Amino acid sequence: MEKKAAFAALVGRPSTGKSTLVNRLCGESVAVVSPVPQTTRNAIRGIVNREQGQLVLVDTPGIHRSEKKFNRRLADTAFHAAVESDLILYVLDVSRAPGPEEETIAQTIRGYQTPIVAVLNKMDLPSADFGQTKDFLKSQFAVFDESCFNESRIVPISAQKNEGLENLLSVLFNLAPAGDPFYPEEYYTDQEMDFRIAEIIRGAALPFLRQELPHAVYVEVADRELRENGGIQRLWVRAFIMCERESQKGMIVGKGGTVIKAIGLSARKELNRIFDWKVDLDLRVKTGKDWRHNDHVLKKLLDK
Repeated sequence: MEKKAAFAALVGRPSTGKSTLVNRLCGESVAVVSPVPQTTRNAIRGIVNREQGQLVLVDTPGIHRSEKKFNRRLADTAFHAAVESDLILYVLDVSRAPGPEEETIAQTIRGYQTPIVAVLNKMDLPSADFGQTKDFLKSQFAVFDESCFNESRIVPISAQKNEGLENLLSVLFNLAPAGDPFYPEEYYTDQEMDFRIAEIIRGAALPFLRQELPHAVYVEVADRELRENGGIQRLWVRAFIMCERESQKGMIVGKGGTVIKAIGLSARKELNRIFDWKVDLDLRVKTGKDWRHNDHVLKKLLDK
C-alpha cells in the first residue's frame, strides 16, 4: 500500500469543536478543551498514525471578527496554518446558524485552492440542522473548482460522541498526497516540553476562572529540572499564571490559596499521566500589565 502523509489545518469559528476533534483523532489530550470560546491560541499539531500513513492535524484558534490586536493575531495564526497545509478541515457547528463570520471564513479559504473537507460537527445535538449548513456550503462553494471541493467532502460527525470519525479519516487519507511520515510513529504531538506544561496548567486553570479571566491569563514556565531523590528522578517545575491586573491575582489565588491549590492539583494529575517522571509543581501568580496589548509578549506567546 502506498503510504500517505499530509498536514491538515482545522479552521472555523470559536467553539465548533476543533480541539475536541483533534484529541479524539489523536487518542490523547493534545489541545486544551474548554467551554470558553477561543481557548486555543496557537497552531497545535496532533499526529495521527494509521495503516494508510500519517496525518498531522493543525488545530487553530477560532476565527471571529474583532479589531482587538490579540484576536487579530489569533485569526492570522489560523489562516497562516491553512495556507501552509496540504488539506483544510473547515469545521462547522451545525447547531448554530451560519452568519457573517462563517461567510468570511468560507470566502477566505476558498481562495487558497487547497482541497477542503467540510466537517459538520455536533450532529448529536437536538438543534443540529444539517440541511441549513449544507445549503450554506453549496452557496459559498458553488463556483469552487470541483477538484478542491465537492459534496463528497461534506462529512457529518460528532466529535463528542466519537461518531463519524473513521469516515472522516478515510476521506482525508484519500485526499492526502503520497509521502513518507513527518514524525516517528510513536509521536502524537510535537509540542516542546515547556509549551506542553504551560498548556496543561492553563487548561487546568480555565474551569476555575470566570468572566474575563480565562482570556486575561497565560502561563509561563520559569524553571524546570530533573532532580534525583533516593534514586528516583522527579521533574521539578516552577510556573507562573500571568494575569493583567493586580485585582485579578486574588481571584486566581482564592481565599486561603484554595483556587491556586486546586489548579495545581489538577495540573499535576495530568502532568504525571503524560510524563515519565513524577512532577513537583511550584505554581505561582504574577501580573503582566496589559499583556494582550504588548507586542513582545504576543510574539513570544503566539509565535510557537
